[in-house]
Amino acid sequence: MDIFDKIKLNRGALGQYSDLAHGYFMFPKLEGEIASRMRFRGKEVLTWSLNNYLGLANNPEVRAADAEYARQYGLAYPMGARMMSGQTTNHERFEKMAAEFEMKEDAYLLNYGYQGMVSIINCLVDRHDVIVYDSESHACIMDGLRLHFGKRFVYAHNDMESCEKQLQRATKLVAESGGGILVITEGVFGMAGDLGKLDGIAELKKKYNFRLLVDDAHGFGTMGANGRVTGEHFGVQDDIDVYFATFAKSMAGIGGFVASTKGVVNYLRYNLRSQIYAKALPMAMTLGAIKRLELIQTQPEHREKLWTIVGALQKGLKEAGLDLGRTESPVTPVFFKCELTQVTQLVYDLRENFNIFCSVVIYPVVPKDVVMLRLIPTAVHSLEDVEYTINAFRQIKRKIDNDEYPREMADFTKYNKYITAGSCLNSHF
Repeated sequence: MDIFDKIKLNRGALGQYSDLAHGYFMFPKLEGEIASRMRFRGKEVLTWSLNNYLGLANNPEVRAADAEYARQYGLAYPMGARMMSGQTTNHERFEKMAAEFEMKEDAYLLNYGYQGMVSIINCLVDRHDVIVYDSESHACIMDGLRLHFGKRFVYAHNDMESCEKQLQRATKLVAESGGGILVITEGVFGMAGDLGKLDGIAELKKKYNFRLLVDDAHGFGTMGANGRVTGEHFGVQDDIDVYFATFAKSMAGIGGFVASTKGVVNYLRYNLRSQIYAKALPMAMTLGAIKRLELIQTQPEHREKLWTIVGALQKGLKEAGLDLGRTESPVTPVFFKCELTQVTQLVYDLRENFNIFCSVVIYPVVPKDVVMLRLIPTAVHSLEDVEYTINAFRQIKRKIDNDEYPREMADFTKYNKYITAGSCLNSHF
């Protein structure tokens, strides 16, 4: 079969919805300045879908620094991969700062987070090693696992009994192969918002010989007393052997880093294929990362404001009877049970009549009869935003409970007449 013919027959789990969803439910365009309010299809919406946790995306100090660094260096310098011609003092400077912040011996700056995690996994293990990983690991971890030629065992999400059983299996295998064991989990799971059981895994280290790799994309800058890391929250940062974070969340930027012992980081530095064969992070972005990390360290008020908003939003939604699942972090999922066609009606109602924009998550990410609306609170939201949103979600819940949403796909190309003007809260804007 021609591969293009195969694509026509099978467009993928999410691609099957593209004809109905593209441009509205999927690949929507949020325009304007990055803020709590942006423009969607020509009108202002209250936005809860940006991973701008600390509000640094449009922080005046950050914007001024980014502009100055771009003026000085452009976006091309340094030219080439780090190993060949892309190494600079400022790349090394960030690495020193990151290592100290994460309480590790050394760190290595990565040009992209996703590619970095894929490459880290590929680099750390060979066919003799066994990987044990959480069942709800992020896609970048799953893609890294696909490159592994050895055995890999999955444990039930955050289930330490299941994890121990897989460690027992892995221990038997490596006794024969002469390999080692790598356990992989996340600090904060980005969809459900719950925390990885880092304390439980640390306890298992007392019984089994393995190394722990943690993807802390959503925990970096938000979790722990100093916003360092989820490991700090649990008091087990020393038990995390390889720590990974991305700039795409709290740093509101591009790139990432990995931190560990000097020996491990130096090994990664010379073997990470996604870095050896790719251009170094541009100087403007590297200096921008330094600026952002400085603000995270010296201006805790951004994190404090974030948690004020998180507390008010999650408390209010729970009191309104909404199901937030198991979140323990700023990630705020709201679960509803309804049919897929009703999901489109619900999201259409939320965006067109309540002027609230948040991400919608459907099967296969969640079960077929469940929809998850994911809200991401930030330091630039206000308590007025929170109050308005809770009121809107209270009305959405009432409509779901009363089965008011039609079981037909919402047509976002025209006004949805079944929703009366009386339900609108547009006056807030």
